[in-house]
Amino acid sequence: MIAPRERGELLRIEGLQSGYGQVTVLWGVDLCVREGEITALIGSNGAGKSTLMRTVSGLVPARAGRIFWQGAEVQGVGPARVLAHGIAHVPEGRRLFGAMSVEENLLMGAYLRGHDPKGVSHDLEHVYAIFPKLKERRRQAAGTMSGGEQQMCAIGRGLMSAPRLLMIDELSLGLSPLLVEQLVEALTALNREGLTILVVEQDVVAALEVSRTAYVMDTGRVTQHGDSAALLADPAVRRAYLGALAD
Repeated sequence: MIAPRERGELLRIEGLQSGYGQVTVLWGVDLCVREGEITALIGSNGAGKSTLMRTVSGLVPARAGRIFWQGAEVQGVGPARVLAHGIAHVPEGRRLFGAMSVEENLLMGAYLRGHDPKGVSHDLEHVYAIFPKLKERRRQAAGTMSGGEQQMCAIGRGLMSAPRLLMIDELSLGLSPLLVEQLVEALTALNREGLTILVVEQDVVAALEVSRTAYVMDTGRVTQHGDSAALLADPAVRRAYLGALAD
């Protein structure tokens, strides 16, 4: 069990259970994300990491347990309400509108902010400052860009909702180490600006080095959690996820 609610928590999950059809994927998951921190979620394929994010964002209904956002329960409110609360989800596989331009994709992230055109324009320029490649390619069809550029666009689209919590599922999937490094640097810069981030990352070293707190999942359960640096030094974690690097 995680500790009683602490000051500064944005997201808190207690005893969460969810799944698909007759299949249960998450079994009593506890997790908390503190404001202003990067929290990492690591584990093998099929551990339930993506299902956890989908359940938080309202795409998969919770079967049991509770989800709190700033102390108020939010499970069952639906994806649009979750987004309106300030939780943005960058899904695995990017899920861009391939035939639409980069800028059109970014503006789709701001669809709940129609009343704030100045704020949307400001945030669009901010995204372009973080990812200059997107500004260069803003008129290009998003589906014709490289995998790394599409991931930048997916993150940028999430930022356009002006979130307080950005959840990123599989940050580095299919990308080169150089591109992963660039994305990690961008997330670090966003975090320094005050953005809270929850990231699922298959590169365990990158995840634990960029985050302050981490959770390890296995077969739908949290098996370990704590300080990321301590987990990176843990021999059991290193053997399980770092292979030859364990020694």
